[in-house]
Amino acid sequence: MWLRTNCDLAFDIAVPTPFILMLRPRSGSEQWIAREEYRLVPHVPAREFTDQYGNLCQRLVAPAGAFEIHTVADVLTADSVEMARGAPFVEIRDLPDAVLVYLLPSRYCESEQFGELAISITEGQLPGYDQVAAIEAWIRRTIRFEPGSSDFPVSATQVNERQYGVCRDLAHLGIALCRSLSIPARMVVGYLHGLQ
Repeated sequence: MWLRTNCDLAFDIAVPTPFILMLRPRSGSEQWIAREEYRLVPHVPAREFTDQYGNLCQRLVAPAGAFEIHTVADVLTADSVEMARGAPFVEIRDLPDAVLVYLLPSRYCESEQFGELAISITEGQLPGYDQVAAIEAWIRRTIRFEPGSSDFPVSATQVNERQYGVCRDLAHLGIALCRSLSIPARMVVGYLHGLQ
């Protein structure tokens, strides 16, 4: 399936400001980037690097005044993506070293606070995928998605207390719940065509 993605961002910048952007999709096993355009107005030098997760990142300093970023990409993807429904739980001793960090509590995902809640949410579910699906369903039922409600990141504990947040906030809560059950979890931002 062919998709066209685009991004248009406009800023009015008071002082020269460093940016780190992740706006270039990568070719890989699930997609091929056939054509791409990346325009900065006004043009400024940008340096590209690949972060520890394999994301293409662009580093630049935007000048004071009007600054715009325009991207377009034509992407060839599979017609559907296989879901890992029923994927079993992997014991901690069998996890790859690189994912162990995604079991730990963090600044916004205080997983050590959510053990009892996670167990009650996933009661009766098979360990692994079914637990994650139960957590997702619970968040959809319980926590209100409210665009514009968070100007800055809030922690999973705060989201659970106030019962609303933006997508990032809901992700923090889901990550904390998963990690409390020893399911490695982290936030990944991407573009999903046709997502309802």
